[in-house]
Amino acid sequence: MASVDIGIDLGTASILVYIGDQGIVLREPSVVAVNNRTDEILTVGDEAYQMIGKTPADISAIRPLKDGVISDYKMTEVMIKYFLRKSCKTNIMKPRVALCVPSLITGVEAQAAVDAAVVAGARNVYLIEEPVAAAIGAGIDISAPNGNMILDIGGGTSDIAVLSLNGIVCKNSVKVAGDKFDQAIIRYVRGTYNILIGERMAERMKIAIGSIDNQAEDASFEVKGRNLATGLPVKRMITRRELYAPLLDNVLEIYNAIHSVMEKTPPELVGDIQTNGLVMTGGGALLHGLDTYLSKRLKCPVRIADNPVECVAIGTGRSFEFIDRLYDGFIASSTHKH
Repeated sequence: MASVDIGIDLGTASILVYIGDQGIVLREPSVVAVNNRTDEILTVGDEAYQMIGKTPADISAIRPLKDGVISDYKMTEVMIKYFLRKSCKTNIMKPRVALCVPSLITGVEAQAAVDAAVVAGARNVYLIEEPVAAAIGAGIDISAPNGNMILDIGGGTSDIAVLSLNGIVCKNSVKVAGDKFDQAIIRYVRGTYNILIGERMAERMKIAIGSIDNQAEDASFEVKGRNLATGLPVKRMITRRELYAPLLDNVLEIYNAIHSVMEKTPPELVGDIQTNGLVMTGGGALLHGLDTYLSKRLKCPVRIADNPVECVAIGTGRSFEFIDRLYDGFIASSTHKH
């Protein structure tokens, strides 16, 4: 059987795998469960995610990626190998792999990503920047002499870029995204009610009632956690309006990053953006009211791409179609030493 081309959205929160004409074949949390005493890998993905916050002392549920880059090389290698084998069980030849990485990734971080994929079984490795993959996945014509602005809000980073003529005109990346939204909620509940909640509870609350629209209809969510004064379990109703201020602090950082890109964009392309608008992708783009908020602040249309969560993975998988056309710095072949 011939080799296949695989695109991997190597996200801080989850990993999506795209194969040729099959589309998205796998989507699982980027978590590894390991036995601390023996260093044995217990499980990866969905099962490991269920263990977060619930493990005994001798087991750890680890997120090998932090802020969009590798923080634990060994665990990342294990995770990529697991997902590659699970995605193409019957493939004889080693696959070509495209990995999606943040825009401002360093050379050392890029090398670590390439090495992890090669050791995991990739024949060739290509790196594509997140906003580029997001634009391809969102169906934007990146080859046209027309300015398009993309904002990808993942779990660890928010990446912004202006694209034109198969190239990135200017870009920015900030380590503020979905995970920081969750942490802001955890801090708020702890500081206001002296209740400690976990990451998964914060994420559920964000999805259910998180909003950046201060005019939105109020809603409430029951959180379960531990009272830090008594040490006992406790329940508490939290309202949507309470979360507005904690979430706004993080959204302002993303807005400032977008604004800095706007300031560096040539005037002709800014005119295009005013017409074409800003396209948002990634799970963080689904935060209630975010598109409306940014549209008002940026004075241009803002829309959420169709299927925003899978856009980056789709674009990463389709990037092999563009390898001969993309300019240097836009997609990097694995010319790294390995």
